[in-house]
This record gives sequence, C-alpha cells and structure tokens, in this order.
Amino acid sequence: MEQTPGPIERSDDDLPPRPVSGDVQAVPGGGLGLALSGEAAVAMDEDTRRRDRLLAALTLIAGLGLALALPFALKAGAEFFLPVTAALVIAVALVPVLEWLERHRMPAGLASLTCVLLFLAAANIALAAIIVPAVQFFRMLPERIGQIQMNIAPLLDLYSSLNKYVDDTAMKLAAGGAQKMARVAEATSVPPRSLVELVASTAPTVFIQIFFGTLVVFFFLSGWTRLRRRTITSRSSFDGAMATARVIQDVVDDTSSYLGTITVINLSLGLFVAFAVWLMGMPYPLMWGGIVALLNYVPYFGPIVAALLLALGGLMVFTDIWVALIPAFILIGAHLIEANAITPFIVGHRLTINPIMILISLSFWGWVWGTPGALLAVPLLIIVQTVIGAAGQPDIAGFLFEHGTLDQQRRRDERASRPSSP
Repeated sequence: MEQTPGPIERSDDDLPPRPVSGDVQAVPGGGLGLALSGEAAVAMDEDTRRRDRLLAALTLIAGLGLALALPFALKAGAEFFLPVTAALVIAVALVPVLEWLERHRMPAGLASLTCVLLFLAAANIALAAIIVPAVQFFRMLPERIGQIQMNIAPLLDLYSSLNKYVDDTAMKLAAGGAQKMARVAEATSVPPRSLVELVASTAPTVFIQIFFGTLVVFFFLSGWTRLRRRTITSRSSFDGAMATARVIQDVVDDTSSYLGTITVINLSLGLFVAFAVWLMGMPYPLMWGGIVALLNYVPYFGPIVAALLLALGGLMVFTDIWVALIPAFILIGAHLIEANAITPFIVGHRLTINPIMILISLSFWGWVWGTPGALLAVPLLIIVQTVIGAAGQPDIAGFLFEHGTLDQQRRRDERASRPSSP
C-alpha cells in the first residue's frame, strides 16, 4: 500500500540565497539577531564614535581640572596636608624597623611607640647639633660684615659698579639691619636646645602640627599589619591579592631603601665635611656637617646652598679669601664624588629616577610647601612612580593618536577613499 508523502521540512540552508538589491549589504548585529543594512551599520558606528569621543572629552576635562585644582588645594590646606604627608612618608620609612621589632615578638603597639621614640630622639639630636650652634654662629654676622667685605674686596675691584652696590647694601645693613638683628638676638637670647623647647617657643599651630603628625605616625604603624592584611584579603581574586601585596611591598621597600641609603650617605658626607672644617679650625664643625647632611636631601639645589653657607662661614672666620673658600671647595668636590660614583653604585639602577622628573617634583612641591616640600619631593616621587609602575603607565599618546579621535578620523578617510564594490 502506498503511503502519501508528508510535508517536506526545509532548513534555511536549503533555501536559495536571497538577493540583496543595490548597495545595501547585510551586516550582522541587528536587534533580535537580524542583519543590519550597510547604512544602518554606518549610522550605528557613527553613534558609537560620538559617544566614545564625548566620554573621552569628559574624562580629559575632569582630569585636567583635577590636576589644575590639586596644587592650589594642597597649598591652601598646607596646615593639614603637609603634616599628614610628612607623617605618612616617615611612617612608610619606619615600616622595616617596625616589622623587625614585631618579628622579635614585640607587640604592635609597643613596637610602634619604639619607632616613634627613636625618630623623635634622632630629630632632637639633629636639632641640638644644627639649630643651636647655627643661631649662635650667625648672630655674629652683623659684626663680621666688615671682614667679609674686606675679604672679597679684591674680587669686587674688578667690578666697580658691583662694589658700589655691595658697599651701599653693607652700609644699610650695618646701620639698620644690624640693630634689628641685635634686637632679635636680645629677644631670643637663649636658643632652643631641644625639640621640646622649640615646640614651646613656637606658635601653637606648629605644636599642633607636630603633635598631629606624631599621632599619625604612631597609629599608622600600630595598625600597619592589620591594614595590610585587610587590604590584601579583601581582593576578590588570588591574582588581585598578589598584585596588591606586591605593590604595597614595593612601595615600602623602595621608599625605606632610598631614605635609609640616602641617610647613611648624607651622614657620611656630613661627617667628612665636619672633619675637614675641624682640621681648618672653623668653629662648630658638627653644625656644618649637619647642615650639609640635611641640605643634601634636596637634589641639585641643596648642595649649592650648603656650599654658599660654607663660603659665608669661611669669610666670617678667615682673613684670606682663598682659605675662606676652601670649605666650600671641599664640599663641592666631595659632593661630585658622592653623586657620580658612590650613590649610583650603592643605590643601583632599581631606584634610578629621571633627572627631569626630579626637577619637576622639586619645583612643584617646593612651590606648594616650601622647604619641607622640597625635602619630601623625592620620596613622594618614588611612591608615585612605584604605584604607577605597578598599575601600568597610562599611554596618553597612544590614546590620542592610535585609539582616539585622530585615528578614528584616519579610518573614516580610508573607508571613504576605498572604492565601493559593484
């Protein structure tokens, strides 16, 4: 018995291709899986580009606005931002000492207090070695102006106009400035001999800033272990936790290694200069060594200022100009050896910083916070450079010229110049 064949089911593959008329081409990506025509695809691509350009423009404007407003905010709020930043840098530098104490079974609170006391003791020693003798030494400046002018007279004879200007300035300083400095010296006849006396003799704002910075250092160190553990364990993935731990450790290692190494180098340089000026018979050799060590934290500009101060001190002590300039020449020679041979050999290439970035950082933080900002410029640059290096440096040029509007315009021009298929 013959069976009647049922309806034949055909798939889309069995159907003949449907012709597309004109220049309209089927492009996948439409709604519900339907194909878009070429014109619709071009319009959708144009809308996407406009949205990307708008988001990129808003991001750049917001970034530029933040970059322009941040320095003025830091400068206006220096009473808050400066002690906080300095305390954080000091605390990060003290983390290796804290971890060493904790590894020797010392509680976190006691270890943090020990680190703070060690830092305050070092600051007190530096104050007693530098500030106290410096105040006493430079009080003699009004009395030694005549001797200084006599020492440099052979050089000034070559420039008569400059000599006249110095004479007028010296007379004005001897007439009015000396009396003013004498009144100041009488008002402050006893210089501060310790950090406590310095705080007590300064404005209440300075005392509050020092006390606030000390508390920030203590609480940061006391909660460092818990903070690091919480930051790492709060990551949602193992790779994220490892990356976070690596960044934290790199920041601590780079900052503490730089500050520790530079401190040892600066102290050695200061002791060498102090020994040299002691052999020459200059008073307060430890003061000069401390000034050299402190100013050497500021790259480029610090040694120049220290050399000028040594030249001024030599002119106040010695009667021969060439003998008076020997301490400055000793410092310049020692600094050249230290900066070009010793420091690169000890620090190595791991903490090598671009000199242009150092100058930019010095000028920026010096403008924002003055001398304290210049002292913090390089440690802050190391911290920022370490974080950016771990997070990935933003490729602004690639964004503008490869993935930005210029590259999109180039692709549109190429598409427009491409001959259309028949």
